[in-house]
Amino acid sequence: MSYELYYWPTIQGRGEFVRLALEEAGADYIDVGRESEGIAVMMRMMDHAEHPPFAPPFLKVGETIIGQTAAILLFIGARHNLAPKDPAGGLWTHQIQLTIADFVAEAHDTHHPIGVGLYYEDQKEEALKRSAEYRKERIPKFLDWFETIITRNPSGSGHLVGSSLTYVDLSLFQVVEGLLYAFPKAAKRALKEAPKVSAQHDAVAERPRIKAYLESPRRIPFNEEGIFRHYPELDG
Repeated sequence: MSYELYYWPTIQGRGEFVRLALEEAGADYIDVGRESEGIAVMMRMMDHAEHPPFAPPFLKVGETIIGQTAAILLFIGARHNLAPKDPAGGLWTHQIQLTIADFVAEAHDTHHPIGVGLYYEDQKEEALKRSAEYRKERIPKFLDWFETIITRNPSGSGHLVGSSLTYVDLSLFQVVEGLLYAFPKAAKRALKEAPKVSAQHDAVAERPRIKAYLESPRRIPFNEEGIFRHYPELDG
């Protein structure tokens, strides 16, 4: 069955977590926003669906529409062997993804600490303060948690959950990629203290389907319109 992914066509954003899972699964999907009239189609879907998603990304599967990145990945994971089959393992994987969502939201708030409707230039002073705390306290705290999870995984596989790759491994890879783009100095320092996270990131990058995707035009480059933005003054 072909999937229809609805997201903005010029940024990685939250939609990239879904793209990575679909690419690793080898799934047949259409990135609707990048098609002709795709944005207009996406907005009509949001305006008229019986169960309208709050915001992109959302996934259309047959007549079913699934919103929220973590919910989409929960669905894809169960369908494409990217999550444990047992209920406890599935719930633990979902919990990790929700924590990743918190980490991503905090990354966004470094450059928009007051309001999403304001330009970065309207809140630069506050962004400097927020970013300093994020670099010093939050990045190390989150990475240490992921490092602990990998270490305590009884399989010793280097994955976050179980003995094989799951969608949260892909999501953590994307977060590390984003941090290395937005905060290269701070991220490299923090990753030195999280060697298992760093190794997991490198292993995901070498997976055949992911590597092919990263080298293809389907992978939208990071830019200063998405969640992870590189403003040199916010790094340190």
